[in-house]
Amino acid sequence: MFFIKLFILFLIFMGSLQAGKIIAKKYSNRVVELKDMKNGLNMFLTKIKFTYESVPESFSEIGNNINGSVGKIFRTASNNMKEKQAGEAWEETVEKIESSFTDEDKVIIKNLGRMLGKTDLEGQVSEIKLVQDFLNTQIENAEIEKQKNEKLFKTLGGVVGLAIVIILV
Repeated sequence: MFFIKLFILFLIFMGSLQAGKIIAKKYSNRVVELKDMKNGLNMFLTKIKFTYESVPESFSEIGNNINGSVGKIFRTASNNMKEKQAGEAWEETVEKIESSFTDEDKVIIKNLGRMLGKTDLEGQVSEIKLVQDFLNTQIENAEIEKQKNEKLFKTLGGVVGLAIVIILV
């Protein structure tokens, strides 16, 4: 009986520790996804400057080269562009796909949709560069948040688990 109780307490502690790690991982995922989005926009910028591929074709190829939710955003937007205008499909997809982006990140990323496929080459290039500049700021902020909160939530998970175990003992 004692070993069963000890085992259950151990499971509670490990579960709490794992919950803290999962919450902390959101912060590092956000940094990775923002960098992936910036990388995807770099690829898109290169494609529209040097190739004559359509926006859906470019997005599809970019989506296949990037893993995770950012790649899924590009692939889904590409598919949605068959039925809707490019900008509308992009904005809808960014909002719909599950990611670690904050609401502020999503607003910045959706801004690309304003000019997508509506202006000439120079207009689109300047819009992409503007979004990339905003993403650089978001990446810096995300890294600061990650440093501050990642260790906090890992520790907090362990402390809460330990507190629960002490109360149950």
